[in-house]
Amino acid sequence: MSDLIQHLTDKSFSKGIAQGITVVDFWAPWCAPCREIAPVTEALATEFKGKVAFKKLNVDDFTPLSEQYEVLSMPTLVIFKEGLPVDRIVGSLPIDQLRSLIQQHL
Repeated sequence: MSDLIQHLTDKSFSKGIAQGITVVDFWAPWCAPCREIAPVTEALATEFKGKVAFKKLNVDDFTPLSEQYEVLSMPTLVIFKEGLPVDRIVGSLPIDQLRSLIQQHL
């Protein structure tokens, strides 16, 4: 995994999304579509370096946070701006669509 993508925990989550634009990938190790989208988010993390932070949260390890953000399907990417959720992407989308959705928040 790219060192541009930080894994969040319940203790680091609030600080991890507090500043700027952050895309959080709510995922689980057993989720095939989550594994499918991982290289896409890694590519986007490289592409948006310095503009958008990319983070991951394992929903199995931190279920209360996934419930708080109403993550019902995976993968779910939630885009945060200054700590507030501003958009959500459910499912595995092609890189061009994801790029376009993220760019709308820059």
